Amino acid sequence: MSMKGILGKKIGMTRIFDESGDTISATLIEAGPCVVVQIKTDEKDGYSAVQLGYAEQKEERLTKPVLGHFKRANVKPHRILKEFRDMEGEYKEGDEIRSDIFSPGERVNVAGLSKGRGFAGVVKRHGFRGGPKTHGQSNRHRAPGSIGQSSYPKRVFKGLKMAGRMGHKRTTIRNLEVVKVLPDRNLILLKGGVPGARNSIVEIIG
Repeated sequence: MSMKGILGKKIGMTRIFDESGDTISATLIEAGPCVVVQIKTDEKDGYSAVQLGYAEQKEERLTKPVLGHFKRANVKPHRILKEFRDMEGEYKEGDEIRSDIFSPGERVNVAGLSKGRGFAGVVKRHGFRGGPKTHGQSNRHRAPGSIGQSSYPKRVFKGLKMAGRMGHKRTTIRNLEVVKVLPDRNLILLKGGVPGARNSIVEIIG
């Protein structure tokens, strides 16, 4: 199954109005332009993929092997490199991919790093109800409660929902509708929210 993809930067959220005048929350993404840095094939690499580069950067900050990787494709160095499997179309190294590969009405998946929330308790992290507010309880309002048994199995099971670091994980939101595409400004407007904070890097996969 062929697909298409592009890298972009989350600009922020806004709202638009549909034909009936109802408001719709939408996310604005600066998608591309991306450049094809490498073409991977089944014969040479064991799988087929297109490696895209996004966000140009200065050469003096890179090592010679990394610079050679870009010079082999005759493209400028880019800060972000991502591979997209089974991309449709005939691409060659040096080709530019812009936001107009998508059109309004299409459905896409958007992947990125979710916002990091730091160390969080079970109420915020997992939605626990917390302890009772009365009946002699003084400091158990947001506690997890019992995490195991004493006599058997005498341990805490792996994977138990507990307090810990929250967020900053790769998250994918599926089946988002492309509302509008502005190729001259490299912008894509998607219905709904996407993972990550403002200015974070996202992958749009169609």
